[in-house]
Amino acid sequence: MRHRAVKSTVSGALYALLLSGCVMQDGGANGTATMMAMHKPDTHKPEKSARAKESAESAVIAALQARRSALPSGSSYDQVAANVLAASSRSAEAELRSARLRAEAQSKNWLPSIGPSISLSSLGAVVAGLLVEQVLFDNGRKKAERDFAKADVEVAAATLSIDTNDRVYEALSLYISAEEGRAKATLSSRIYDDMKHFEWIMNERVTGGVSDMSDLQILRQKLSHIKSEHSAAAESVSAALAELNAMSARPLGGLTGLSEVAVTAKDAKPLSVLKAEAERARAIAEAKISRAGHLPGAKLTATAGTGGSSVKPNISVGSDNLLGLGTGASLKAIAAEKEAAARRVAQAQEDANRRLRALEQRLAAQDRQAAEAATMTAQAKANLDIFQEQYEAGQRQVMDVVGVFETFAAQQRSEVVLKYKAALTRLEIAKELGLLANGEEI
Repeated sequence: MRHRAVKSTVSGALYALLLSGCVMQDGGANGTATMMAMHKPDTHKPEKSARAKESAESAVIAALQARRSALPSGSSYDQVAANVLAASSRSAEAELRSARLRAEAQSKNWLPSIGPSISLSSLGAVVAGLLVEQVLFDNGRKKAERDFAKADVEVAAATLSIDTNDRVYEALSLYISAEEGRAKATLSSRIYDDMKHFEWIMNERVTGGVSDMSDLQILRQKLSHIKSEHSAAAESVSAALAELNAMSARPLGGLTGLSEVAVTAKDAKPLSVLKAEAERARAIAEAKISRAGHLPGAKLTATAGTGGSSVKPNISVGSDNLLGLGTGASLKAIAAEKEAAARRVAQAQEDANRRLRALEQRLAAQDRQAAEAATMTAQAKANLDIFQEQYEAGQRQVMDVVGVFETFAAQQRSEVVLKYKAALTRLEIAKELGLLANGEEI
């Protein structure tokens, strides 16, 4: 009978505290409405999925999910991105999952907490009971803890998006390096064949006693240099592909060609700014938690013993931190953290704008230089044709034609380098904006 009485008493205490928890959620605001809602039938539509709910409640996560990849669908860039993401360990994803679980746990922090209570009586006997605690007033601490957990999810989501875009950019930069190496190797082969023809002509002239042996030696030295450039280009291709394949779910050596990536700084907010905004919200929530710890709060506790003792409800008032001479300064420091967090967002925005402006200027310069290089290549080819005609007419020496040919070859190399530099700069802009992967897939 005693056991049943204790059980009934404990159940009553639990019900009373659970009911008070519903009423006192968020410091008692809308408590009556919450109680009434408990007795109403659920006529709402089915609840949204967890991610859709996150997106609806968080502007940061909504902005991250709304991003669309700037890589053309099905292109070589898109295939590289898909394969390196499929092979990614994504440690930041585990951190996001952990942050989501913490946020889910904190979302229930307004409910009463229940745990065992074990003490030693004055007679030396162990007294076990059940302790139930419900916060009545905490200066917004519980709500701030929920806000902190929510902002922590936003920070983890932004970090995951940044890490994913960094990984795709790294893979695409390796792919572009491989493509540039292929282009340089192909160009070196063509230049080598043309220079080999000049070497053959000079060899025939030396054999016939028309030209000096020193000219032939110079041409052979030039051939050795071109061959060395070809080997270096081929080695750069192998090294880039080896590293890229190590990042990928399958070998990507069969992919070739560049893709057109159209992206501007106005297409999206930089990821670094979104992360700074999430960190601001987290810092403000942390400041509110610290402030609440310096202010007095109230909580209701009840203890039920196993020896037939009755429930002992108790209301306690106090604060986590004892008041001291430095309490005022501590509260001012906590208030100053909010302004510091806002300034960090402004600084992140300024830094991102500077990087984007610099990248846009660099891209414009590279496009202009590439166009100029193409024009100069055409001019060098026209000069080479004129010199070859003059050589065939006996008006020019072989070495004169070789000199003009080297100018033509140098302009071709410059054009190739600028082409791939511009492609890499476009990807860097897309990385800064988080447009190298779809937000929902991340």
